[in-house]
Amino acid sequence: MKNKIKELRARYNLTQEDLAKKTGVRRETIVFLEKGKYNPSLKLAHDVAKVLKTSIEELFLFD
Repeated sequence: MKNKIKELRARYNLTQEDLAKKTGVRRETIVFLEKGKYNPSLKLAHDVAKVLKTSIEELFLFD
């Protein structure tokens, strides 16, 4: 699944570590999310979208 995490994270000057801390996951989880190698739970998708001030639908691109 493609996403805009890296792009939005850069917009808010957040490192992967910053986003991980704000969402309660490890940095590696954010790395895998950005690369599209991990499909998040609904809670994690919601938490990431909230931190990045967007909706789940805008953040994750379902093909």
